[in-house]
Amino acid sequence: MLNLARQLISFGGIGTLGFIIDAAVFTGANLFLQNLYLSRLVSYLAAASSNWILNRKFTFKASDRSPVQEWGRFLLLQTAGGAVNYGVYALLVTAYPFFASHPIAAIAVGSVAGMGVNFLTAKFFVFGDARDPS
Repeated sequence: MLNLARQLISFGGIGTLGFIIDAAVFTGANLFLQNLYLSRLVSYLAAASSNWILNRKFTFKASDRSPVQEWGRFLLLQTAGGAVNYGVYALLVTAYPFFASHPIAAIAVGSVAGMGVNFLTAKFFVFGDARDPS
């Protein structure tokens, strides 16, 4: 149980760093590209790639796959959490007046929901079982 708590804390901290990378790369890319969608793709790839590297090193053990296969699987599966994040956000702001007037609260709830999906897909479908702390 302590290992699971350590992994969740590590994953959350790395996700926070990934958000900062995402925002910074998006800002820079959009200055250059002047395209919200292409800039978002570039920033997603940068943030997800940095999250993969850091989670591989600090949160989970590397899988038996080649690093390129593992990275591709990580990128693909992390989009599931992004879809959950956005879906929860959209549901909350549509269905509940509180969240419609406080969308940052809906973003926070969506982020937590998406992080849960991303953690589970990373733990079990990208990296395999958890790193043993001993």
